[in-house]
Amino acid sequence: MKRRTGPPPVYLASSGIEKMPVAHSEERLLSLLATLEECRAFLAGKASPETGRLLSLAILELRMELHQVSDEELKALCDLMATEDQAAQGKEAGQGQRLPHYLKLIK
Repeated sequence: MKRRTGPPPVYLASSGIEKMPVAHSEERLLSLLATLEECRAFLAGKASPETGRLLSLAILELRMELHQVSDEELKALCDLMATEDQAAQGKEAGQGQRLPHYLKLIK
């Protein structure tokens, strides 16, 4: 086995993700998510609430990628929540709507 000489190769955070095993890729994304959550908490509490809200959008996008939630599924959930909110604010409750089969609870 040859010993390498010189500095180790430099990899960008985004380099090689296509070749990375899925489990390792998810582990990195979860680590990144935890870091982003810490940054958001700091920004929202002390520095810049607007920047914290922008970071929240990035966190949402990352969570959607991790849990394989499509934009259409998110929109369907938002629409359902909006109609339920309107019903709770004054419209007749009547029958509660059930979630469509493609919207599932992710913990």
